[in-house]
Amino acid sequence: MWCSELLLTLLFIIKDASCQWNVWVPRDISAMTNSCVVIPCTFMYPSGVRPYRGIHGIWYFGQPYPQLFPPVVFKTRTDVVHESYKGRTKLLGDLHQRNCTLLINNIGTEHSGRYYFRADLGGANMYTYPDFAELKVLDQPSIDVPEEIVSDENLELTCYAPDNCPEMTPEIQWMYTDYLPDPEFSTDYLEESNTAVLSSTLTFVPRPMHNGQLLGCRVYYPNTTLVYERLVSLDVKYAPRSVWVNVSSEVMEGSSVVLHCEVESNPVSRISWMFGDQELLWDTASNISLPLDDLTPIQEGIYTCVGDNGYGMMNTSLYLAVKYPPREPVVNDSMIVTEGTTLALHCSTQGSPAPTLTWLKDGELVGTITADELSVLEIAKITPQGDGQYRCLAENEHGRASSSFNITVEYAPVLLEESKCTVVREGVQCVCIATGNPEPTIEFYLPDLNITINETDGRYNFYTHTDGHTSTGMIKLREKGERVDNGGPAVNVHCGFYNSYGRESVLLELQQEKKYMMAVIVGTIGGVAVIAFIIAAVRYVGHNNKKEKTGIINLWALWQDWRNKS
Repeated sequence: MWCSELLLTLLFIIKDASCQWNVWVPRDISAMTNSCVVIPCTFMYPSGVRPYRGIHGIWYFGQPYPQLFPPVVFKTRTDVVHESYKGRTKLLGDLHQRNCTLLINNIGTEHSGRYYFRADLGGANMYTYPDFAELKVLDQPSIDVPEEIVSDENLELTCYAPDNCPEMTPEIQWMYTDYLPDPEFSTDYLEESNTAVLSSTLTFVPRPMHNGQLLGCRVYYPNTTLVYERLVSLDVKYAPRSVWVNVSSEVMEGSSVVLHCEVESNPVSRISWMFGDQELLWDTASNISLPLDDLTPIQEGIYTCVGDNGYGMMNTSLYLAVKYPPREPVVNDSMIVTEGTTLALHCSTQGSPAPTLTWLKDGELVGTITADELSVLEIAKITPQGDGQYRCLAENEHGRASSSFNITVEYAPVLLEESKCTVVREGVQCVCIATGNPEPTIEFYLPDLNITINETDGRYNFYTHTDGHTSTGMIKLREKGERVDNGGPAVNVHCGFYNSYGRESVLLELQQEKKYMMAVIVGTIGGVAVIAFIIAAVRYVGHNNKKEKTGIINLWALWQDWRNKS
């Protein structure tokens, strides 16, 4: 009834004020979850517009623009609405009376948001009003608590419940009031912007003992199972009465600890944590916690909690002892040195008790183990084998720590014994393998031809490969590589290898490939047998005619050709 009377009054006001597209809805309205809500609505349209086939309306959620496809809450033309509103909405108003009041049943928190009305008078006379009603769906009642609650002074707490569902009227009860001294209760009913709120006020005089106590407000709907509750904790202010902190303790370095301090006072004290003369943390509250993370030995000492509210000051102290394993050792930076350099490697750390220091190279023990905070490892005239990772390990009963660095040894290239030339079926294959740091560059030199073969020369089958500090070069020559009369190789190949620390050239030794040598031996034996056969044939036909001699000569030519191919 109250809703209809107000709507009629507003309807006349709007009608007198304007003849344009206008709507009135409450800007804010609230309801409890699983209850219902009525959104009052009155709309106007220009006097020159004549409805065509009646007046229809649509309620949208979230957006006023149909082209953005907002969820449809209610539609008079059809029953097609968004899934979350099916069976929940009903139009209470008469659109022909310009009343667009909407009812939503069984609402949930997902229905919180803005609601827009769209009038459809037929044809092009459709309009979505930009004004909206914003619904807030609550799952618990609200309680007004004063910013400051002072002991021995009158205190009022008010609990509110929305009353915008005509079919259900809420009632309010206060909870946990049995321990309060002489509590008083009063009820009030507030109406604003066509929305209603029921309130209940609790009045009493708090004492220091009530600090931290819980009070609750319960809202329920008679003849239903709907019940909503809200609890608050009382913060009663009074003069400082006690300061409590942790007991003294021992902790490990790198761990975390929280120092708690509680001050019972009124008004709320300014609580601070002090370390010597340094203030570490402060706050105005009934308690404060000082977190200390990744503790180090310099944080060992006396910590004091001080509470001061202007009426007095109290403090309590504790002692925090820090035990710690060795700190990460300080060692040399990674370095690049030349072969023959003498080095002094340093490792220093701190720990309690004094740690032992151990030097490791590539995981293997080097030097001696030192029970001190400083260790020096001396390396005289370092060799290429000294290249690698060096680690200093510090240990004591509380743990271990280590640091490492790399030593890179640079040296002139050295030829490996695998380097040689080999006679193969296709000719001669020469391989040159050298190691050095930086990696050596390999090239081949043919002194007989005065030719240098390297990566830039495409006339020979040149191949090179680098693996770490080792470089491999290979070429293939078509010459067979027979040895000449003086015993030297017919193929004269020099391997040159160099880096920034040196250059060298070595004549590669020529070696026969085993299977090729076997073929030569077999071929030689076969040749001897053939010669013997030919001599016998010559003697047998010595007195025959010239035609027979010509056949023997041809046979000799065939043997020579076979020998060459073999």
